Amino acid sequence: MLASRAFQALDLIAPPCCRVCGRPFASQTLFDSEEIGEDLLCAECLNHPPPFDKARAALVYNDGSRRLILAFKHGDKTFLTKTLVPFMYQAGRQILDESDYLVPVPLHYFRLLHRRYNQSALLSTVLSRLCGKETLLDALIRLRHTPMQGRRSAEQRRKNVRAAFALRPGAAEKINGKAVCLIDDVYTTGATVRECAKELKRMGASRVFVLTLSRTSREVG
Repeated sequence: MLASRAFQALDLIAPPCCRVCGRPFASQTLFDSEEIGEDLLCAECLNHPPPFDKARAALVYNDGSRRLILAFKHGDKTFLTKTLVPFMYQAGRQILDESDYLVPVPLHYFRLLHRRYNQSALLSTVLSRLCGKETLLDALIRLRHTPMQGRRSAEQRRKNVRAAFALRPGAAEKINGKAVCLIDDVYTTGATVRECAKELKRMGASRVFVLTLSRTSREVG
């Protein structure tokens, strides 16, 4: 279980947020309370509509959540999966209900050998038990070993993962005409899930949702 201090430091994402990408707006004081609704769009989605249909995240990625997520992702604290996934389930119940399959964002083989586990696959597997939807663990593959995204600008992140994903042979028949929910740990600029969503749509998925454990509350420059 989470220590009470760590639990209290987590910042859950709540409305108002972008209707499409789920980005939490900085402050409700920016809006008249009577004008806050479900159709608000952030500037990024207005100017550059994403290839996915809807994204949601459970936690704001900040000092409170970063320590736990990095421990889970890089520090072998995989036991945190069962504690953190219920936050994702609550945040994404609607899109999970509308999904036919869950698909974790893949790691490249070299990185998987180094880390020994794919944190997105762990999250997706536990989510499957909660929502009753099958996880297609190897539906997506990473075609090349891309450098880590941290400390890169939004444009650098997009270039880094461009055309880096493909659907594994044989998976197209499974997802054709189906709604797919991509699972990942952190949504920063959305570059990675955008590329994955493009490939899933190109190969026949009818809708693509995105559910992450956490996300930043602002665009990375």
